Amino acid sequence: MISQVSLLYPVKILVGPAQEQELESYSSSSRLGNPSASKPVNQGSLTILGLNLTLLPFTKMSFFTDKKEVQRSATALGYVAHAVSLIASYLQVPLRYPLRLGGSRSYINDHASSIDPASSDLSLDTTLSANVKLAEFPLFLEGQDTTRAAYAVFLLNKDIEQLLNFIGVKSLGPRHVLANLKELLRSVQSSEYIDT
Repeated sequence: MISQVSLLYPVKILVGPAQEQELESYSSSSRLGNPSASKPVNQGSLTILGLNLTLLPFTKMSFFTDKKEVQRSATALGYVAHAVSLIASYLQVPLRYPLRLGGSRSYINDHASSIDPASSDLSLDTTLSANVKLAEFPLFLEGQDTTRAAYAVFLLNKDIEQLLNFIGVKSLGPRHVLANLKELLRSVQSSEYIDT
């Protein structure tokens, strides 16, 4: 089933100059962390279904930001979110940060603990049992706070890292969403994982 996901959402290297690369280098690691399996790829950037995931709009959003680039990034994040959701389902791993899929308008949830300010008059026992509140963060920028959207991308990458950890593979870092997804797809389909 995972091979179907990789066919549906192919993560490929776009060779040639790109405006904003998601990663500086991509190093593949084997399940045992064998450095001999690493291969640097800094000649291009990764794409999902031909769409670059540029994180530049998340940090430098302004009135003059290219709206089409923002929409392409939102679409790419929607593809990543759907792929992660499918892979987690196939591996039977509940995601720490659940996704609400909506294509280019997907959201990711964080179970943030919060204490009601009115409960400060109550006893210590009731304040220790903090209410768990579901906070929803957009995986798109249009009409949203850039900080919340950037945090949503961070949480999405944490979900990918959770799946990588589940299969025993190290993450490539917090800013490498597509590289981590590519590594997850490669590792789960490898004979090394399938044989275990």
